Amino acid sequence: MEKIRPATKPFDIETMPPGIKYIVGNEAAERFSFYGMKAILTVFMTEYLLDASGNLDVMDKVEAREWVHGFVTAVYFFPIFGAILADWLFGKYRVIIWLSIVYCLGHVVMALVDLPQLTGIEPRDSLFVALGLIAIGSGGIKPCVSSHVGDQFGKRNHHLLSKVFQWFYFSINLGSAASTILIPVILKQFGPALAFGIPGILMAIATFMFWLGRNTFVHIPPGGRRFFTETFSKSGLLAILNLVPLYCFVAMFWALFDQTASAWVTQANSMNRVVMGHEILASQLQVMNPILVMCFIPLFTFVIYPLMGKVMKVTPLRKIGIGLFLTVPAFALPAWLESQIQAGETPHIIWHFWAYVILTAAEILISITALEFSYTQAPKQMKSLVMGLYLLSVSFGNLFTAIVNHFIRNEDGTRNLTEVQYYWFFTACMFGTAVLYVIWSQFYRGKTYIQGEDTPIAADEQEIIETESEEEGTTGF
Repeated sequence: MEKIRPATKPFDIETMPPGIKYIVGNEAAERFSFYGMKAILTVFMTEYLLDASGNLDVMDKVEAREWVHGFVTAVYFFPIFGAILADWLFGKYRVIIWLSIVYCLGHVVMALVDLPQLTGIEPRDSLFVALGLIAIGSGGIKPCVSSHVGDQFGKRNHHLLSKVFQWFYFSINLGSAASTILIPVILKQFGPALAFGIPGILMAIATFMFWLGRNTFVHIPPGGRRFFTETFSKSGLLAILNLVPLYCFVAMFWALFDQTASAWVTQANSMNRVVMGHEILASQLQVMNPILVMCFIPLFTFVIYPLMGKVMKVTPLRKIGIGLFLTVPAFALPAWLESQIQAGETPHIIWHFWAYVILTAAEILISITALEFSYTQAPKQMKSLVMGLYLLSVSFGNLFTAIVNHFIRNEDGTRNLTEVQYYWFFTACMFGTAVLYVIWSQFYRGKTYIQGEDTPIAADEQEIIETESEEEGTTGF
């Protein structure tokens, strides 16, 4: 039987590429697995973690926060390596399928962390290995998946790209919302082994689904030596130097945002979580973010941005700046709640809902805009690499949070910051970052590069392009 040779350039069709259904299905299942595991990670470490003998050996909340943010640091550090391997040597499909297998292995080890008497391994050691494998797998495929979507489209069906990315982003948040609701319940009723095992099964399904589409995908060949020639050209280096300061500012946003999976979870344990006669689990509250994201994207696109446009020019850097300032009250509110808790009060969880509303609005303004803006500012051959660089901002933000939690915890169990001081410290850091960003943005000068038929998100970039000059861009706040 003759071996099927995958296409190496987009199909000359006006309809949807045949491989898209496999990619969208894969993304929904993969995001279910990742966010399901992440949703219960803090609760697992502070309430369920055992020692090698099977006895409880839980972490305090400061140590757990250090582990969580160290893990997220690793997840968003590896995309740069995935991007290089894909664009330089192996191509996107191979990197995605190989690292997905590593990803699955990490979930297997994660499910065994709660069974030390079966494995004979110290749970903290197996937890470290599991999180490391998941970080390599999840992080490594991140810069490849979205650009693999763009690779499927040619000139004739390029107009469908916007629709596909809407479904792609919807599948991410659908998978996240479903797992964040379900997995904490599984943890409470059936224990950690099954709660971590189900995300592993979903990741295996995601990998199998992606493999099924292997003969329908367009496989763009890696660039080889040309990848480095283009990356280290004058225009490539200048684009990177222009974007690095932006990513440093955005990193502080992620330092606060990702604490919804750590500090906000432990704070929720001390709050009144009864809603309409039903007690919500502390780890389930994270579902508010993906639900609000799905609601806010059309709200901002069709209502808020047009209203803003009536009073000022809505540029990408202005959106990001507004988002940075919005993050300040989003974290100041939990700081106030913590002061109420320390005073003996039991505030209602509805306050966390409002904090999520503010923080998710900031995410829409910062995260989506910064990603799209990064694409427009990157030379055509560097789109995946620049996406990897952008994801490093998430890594460095979480690294900062992990370092803070490491140094405020003393060996005797005492802390150098109270919980209230902890929240106000990050709030002050965010405010200072936002002020410095406004100053920096006045001096930003960059070039907008419009990708051709192989662009990952050309339709999404169009909104940015329409508000900026096509060559030199003065995009100050």
